[in-house]
Amino acid sequence: QLQLVESGGGLVQAGGSLSLSCAASGRTFMIYTMGWFRQAPGKEREFVAAIRWSGGSTSYAESVKGRFTISRDNAKNTVYLQMNSLKPEDTAVYFCAAARVIATMSESQGYNYWGQGTQVTVSS
Repeated sequence: QLQLVESGGGLVQAGGSLSLSCAASGRTFMIYTMGWFRQAPGKEREFVAAIRWSGGSTSYAESVKGRFTISRDNAKNTVYLQMNSLKPEDTAVYFCAAARVIATMSESQGYNYWGQGTQVTVSS
């Protein structure tokens, strides 16, 4: 199995920055892609960003392009999400996810493992 633990959420003012981390443990050799998703109150979970574990290609939701950056440290089995120019609409619980094999990085159904989530709140 694979375990994912997120950290780094918190409260920030609009225009500020936060950095999230997701540490994977267990059968990390299974990882093919890691992604970040978020869910705001009363809304469905939505894709934020993802990265291929080998090669490092990335994908972003249109709403975060140019503001968020996903990266990974294979040696530490950790994926990061740097969030800049935060907006109140970015407020949500952010989830880390890992997929063994996935064709489309933005599809949540393709991810096999999920973290517990970390709250990000952006005040106006």
